[in-house]
Amino acid sequence: MPAVISLRDVVEALDLQSDELTSYLDPDSGEIITFNEEEAVMAERDDWAHAPDWMREQLPKIKRALKNDRALPLPDRAHIDEWRMMLDFADERANSNIRAQLIDAIHGDGAFRLFRRTIERLGVEEQWHQFRGQAMERFARQWLEENNLRYR
Repeated sequence: MPAVISLRDVVEALDLQSDELTSYLDPDSGEIITFNEEEAVMAERDDWAHAPDWMREQLPKIKRALKNDRALPLPDRAHIDEWRMMLDFADERANSNIRAQLIDAIHGDGAFRLFRRTIERLGVEEQWHQFRGQAMERFARQWLEENNLRYR
């Protein structure tokens, strides 16, 4: 019987997703395995003798995640669409001046960096982090439900 998945663990793993890190969910155990490309190559080659001690413990889990047909890759950053989250956050601001500054910040080169600077300058950092956390949780719930996984 599939495990009951921790919603918090999925949200945390989604937050770690990057070009360098990948995460898989083992639906039978509920465990999330996060690793980089180097670790994946080492795990697939069974090249564990030269790995540091801390990595040797993870390599069998990584190999199992990569070989297990039931293991599910978590959505990557491209699927999470943080830019849309920033736009939705800006649109919800009641103060039209703040809304306008946030919307300006997310257009053009360096949008993520400029957005971070703008929320700091406007003093809405805490509101952004709360909004983003709720959006990530909604995204995780939707992904778990689409994959017919029970969660708590």
